Amino acid sequence: MIIEPRTRGFICLTAHPTGCEQNVINQIAHVKSKGKIDGAKKVLVIGSSTGFGLASRITSAFGSDAATIGVFFDKPATEGRPGSPGFYNTASFEKHANEAGLYAKSINGDAFSNEIKEQVVNLIKEGLGQIDLVIYSLASPVRKHPTTGKRFKSVLKPIGGEFSNKTVDFHTGTVSEISIKPAEGEDVENTVTVMGGEDWKMWMDALQSENLLAEGAKTVAYSYIGPEVTKPVYRNGTIGAAKDHLEATAFTISDDLKSIGGKAYVSVNKALVTQASSAIPVIPLYISLLYKVMKGKGIHEGCIEQIQRLYSERLFGGDLALDSKGRVRIDDWEMREDVQAEVTELWKTATTENLSEIGDLDGYSNDFYNLFGFKVDGVDYAADVNEIVDVPSIQ
Repeated sequence: MIIEPRTRGFICLTAHPTGCEQNVINQIAHVKSKGKIDGAKKVLVIGSSTGFGLASRITSAFGSDAATIGVFFDKPATEGRPGSPGFYNTASFEKHANEAGLYAKSINGDAFSNEIKEQVVNLIKEGLGQIDLVIYSLASPVRKHPTTGKRFKSVLKPIGGEFSNKTVDFHTGTVSEISIKPAEGEDVENTVTVMGGEDWKMWMDALQSENLLAEGAKTVAYSYIGPEVTKPVYRNGTIGAAKDHLEATAFTISDDLKSIGGKAYVSVNKALVTQASSAIPVIPLYISLLYKVMKGKGIHEGCIEQIQRLYSERLFGGDLALDSKGRVRIDDWEMREDVQAEVTELWKTATTENLSEIGDLDGYSNDFYNLFGFKVDGVDYAADVNEIVDVPSIQ
């Protein structure tokens, strides 16, 4: 079939298997170009099919020749209906990992559930024995609690008062004012339950109780802080409360891992175009301005560049360079004073009329479509493509 992008708001309803595969190939090529990393050899990535999770799996496999297990929750294609990009990404990753002689197994299901945790535990026992590195990279708006069965929904709201500022419709380039009502009732608690550290700890408890963590094992979860302009709606809002909980959980997990010489870290990553970030008001405008500044300075990074640098320079490079709160800061280039000063000045003047000049809306838009396998260089989108693609390890 011929697959074209169909968008609705901040999501794309279709995905292109060839484009997704080319994205994976490009990321593999970047990691290989940077040379080998003396990193973990047996890696579990929870949330492995897109964004930072996919980049982590690719960097582990093709940077350190690691055996990987990936947990993801995506829809396979049916006849005449494309699958989700994460499914196509995973199929491509496994294909190329297998061709390289690397162990790669995947489990598709709700990572919050006890059933999926049990499946992963059994898979590790059968195939790997123990894990050296656990990456926790889940981004979900909803969580069904595995103990109570209650469903919790996260919300994106400021805390304490209404928030108003600029945003942009990245499809049209229209800059407008947006106002977001403050959190109320159980909004904060629900968001922390979905996006905080409870599930990360449940995963680590499940692995440790079965003696599946190797001596000195590391685990890393991903977070974000961001600039002053997004703080009311992000870091000081409901999502920020969840990130605070996630970061506090790292210390609890580290205490649990002391017996095996292990450690838990939170890596604060750069603002990038992901399926999650596209849904956050204000963020698309900030990213378009940030891209312009960072590209101008020659320090722009995408997900794969970020994670390759995280692995090679920080996690396995001998210098974690932790901040005062014990976090790895791979957002260091984004948060440089000169970068933030320029973005702040651009923000003040950003309008619909001048955004194409002072920002990089094209870069933002291309990255968004790339997430779904569209607008990828070298792909013939007029060609007929088979939408049915299998993940080799999932039968």
